[in-house]
Amino acid sequence: MDVVILCGGKGIRLSEYTEFVPKPLIEIGGKPILLHIMNLYAYYGFKDFIICLGYKGDMIRQYFIDNKNSGWNINLVDTGEDSTKAERLLKVKKYIKNEDFFLTYGDDLSDVDIKKLYNFHKSNNRIVTLTAVKPESNYGILNLQGNSVTSFIEKPKMKEWINGGYFVINKKIFEYMKPKLELEKEVFKELVKKGEIGAFKYEGFWKSMNTLKDVNEFNDLYNNNKKPWIKWKE
Repeated sequence: MDVVILCGGKGIRLSEYTEFVPKPLIEIGGKPILLHIMNLYAYYGFKDFIICLGYKGDMIRQYFIDNKNSGWNINLVDTGEDSTKAERLLKVKKYIKNEDFFLTYGDDLSDVDIKKLYNFHKSNNRIVTLTAVKPESNYGILNLQGNSVTSFIEKPKMKEWINGGYFVINKKIFEYMKPKLELEKEVFKELVKKGEIGAFKYEGFWKSMNTLKDVNEFNDLYNNNKKPWIKWKE
């Protein structure tokens, strides 16, 4: 199965880095976050990658020229600097070999079991399966009794589920896609109406890299040997 990774965005909220490098090349523990994502899939035996390039895509292409991975099949496709996610998918459709494929963003890390996710997708029989996660709150929570603070809870997990990416998708999705559409806001919204999106609920590690604070937190985890997304021997 192919693993499609969206790597074309400009990463505006991380301009401290993305003025100079594309977001997927921002390093965690000395290696680009993109490589961490690819290693997770490779650990489960999925080593055919289609990388959707856009903003500063030549730098990603050069990275893989300089750092070849034996046994991985990497197809680097220029999908345009200003394309929507749906347009990027349309531009790589011809490279997807099987009826089902993986799709993920180039800035989220998790220790989700990719094979369990895939098996859930097959048993659920829907066009899209997303990984539903409960991220940590950005803020600590106060418990109050009247006007008194009774306890602090430092950044608890949210009670609500969000879309954590790590999708399995059937090619039928292309029947709902056309240029200019937004993947989440329009294509997924239409599939929700038809009952064609399933949620693989996952309460393990998941974290997104959107801000400088996130980059620092990822590197702190790595440097303190708290890196649950890494299942392979480094």
